[in-house]
Amino acid sequence: MFLNHAALSCLPDPVRRPAFDPAMLSTGIVHLGCGNFHRAHQAVATQAAINAEGETGLKWGITAATMRRPGLARHLRAQDNLYTLLTRKPQGSSASVIGSIHESIFAGDDALGLPERMAMPQTRIVTLTVTASGYHLTPAGRLNPQADAIRADLAATRPRTAVGILTAGLARVRERGGAPPVILSCDNVTENGATLRQTVLDFAALQGQDALAEWIERNVQFPNTMVDRIAPTTTAQDRADAKHLLGGLEDKVPVSAEPWFQWIIGPFDGPRPMWEAHAGTRFVSDVSVFERAKLQMLNGSHMLLGYVGALAGLDTVAAAMNDPALARLTTRFIRDEQSAGVALSPDELDTYTQSLMERFRNPSIVHEAARIGRNGSVKMTDRVMAPMRANLLAGRPAPGATLLIAAWIRCCALHEQGAGMTLTDPRLETLQRACAATRGDHHAQASAFLAMQDVFGPKLPDHDRQVHAVASMLHQLSQDNVPAFLRRLAA
Repeated sequence: MFLNHAALSCLPDPVRRPAFDPAMLSTGIVHLGCGNFHRAHQAVATQAAINAEGETGLKWGITAATMRRPGLARHLRAQDNLYTLLTRKPQGSSASVIGSIHESIFAGDDALGLPERMAMPQTRIVTLTVTASGYHLTPAGRLNPQADAIRADLAATRPRTAVGILTAGLARVRERGGAPPVILSCDNVTENGATLRQTVLDFAALQGQDALAEWIERNVQFPNTMVDRIAPTTTAQDRADAKHLLGGLEDKVPVSAEPWFQWIIGPFDGPRPMWEAHAGTRFVSDVSVFERAKLQMLNGSHMLLGYVGALAGLDTVAAAMNDPALARLTTRFIRDEQSAGVALSPDELDTYTQSLMERFRNPSIVHEAARIGRNGSVKMTDRVMAPMRANLLAGRPAPGATLLIAAWIRCCALHEQGAGMTLTDPRLETLQRACAATRGDHHAQASAFLAMQDVFGPKLPDHDRQVHAVASMLHQLSQDNVPAFLRRLAA
């Protein structure tokens, strides 16, 4: 028997479940990108809000759209849009059934279409988790009009990118004289709300819709947010654990997550769920302090653990953190480099660093290096290059960033040769051409990569010296014994 509405009353007592009848929900939120992160984060906070609000909260059901995975939407519908959240602590796991999703759709075959769903009067909020690559940005944070997906959407009657869908949906709201929904980005992008707003304005301008762009500027709110929770890819073990904890009920699409939960939301006007009912959700006047700490100290160090760990034969974050040398290097990287420009006191920085170390060491979270390695060229600018540039301009060394960049280049080179971790990246063809053209010449390879201004930005201070430093690290990482090199580096 599968998890569904009828089975809710049969769940074992320890399993947390909705305090409301999910069948009574109506849609108030449309979500783009219904992957594991959304289901372990915003959907969980929305359930807490509906629980707290009671009957008046039933209007905040989510219409969750998968952009690339029709099977996920199909499985959720078969389970009455219920699924299991496995909270993974070092000492064991607990299960909660999440019922805040009202509808599950695949954007590619949805009869109504997302722009129409956005334009419905009951849709008050549109949330997004489409990853940084889904924004199709230039290094300057503007929409890239040369991106293939954007070029296709500019001429499409049924857009497929998030920015195309949002623009089309807002155009319908304007045409009908309705109140626009709040657009809430929940992706790891610097100033995600402001950035998303600019991409929508850029897209409308490229379509020649100047009047629409002006209306969006005046009327549509795009608050900044910061989101933080590790939610790994679902495994067969997750499904087995869910079945055990649910007393034998099967769940095709459970999600697992660490206990940590943080959602920082900037101010906006209008109706909203009582998201602050979920511990870790805060509404603040300025998201930037939290955002910079998270992007640099957590996401940046994740990249170090992912790429360097993969080269050392360590395929998960927890495995990488169990390596004493890599753990020391990561701690130094966070404390001495990635904290640059983060407006926290020394005590707050120490506390946050220690919390990151504890989270990374959680053996119950199987966070794979290959997943962290996705879309490295998109992540490099704000997570690595911003603090590296600040440190170099201040005369401070940046050995951790140098190691990270060299490790990423080495992973790209191995991928080009059909070895190492499998990389996905919107610039993969460009990266592979650079690797092929410089194969065996580490200095030429470092120089070719650091010249990619769409990845690394303008030339670094003392650029030639930085190229040499990356090339030197690249040479060491290309040798057979990476763990021995890391031990020497950490000594």
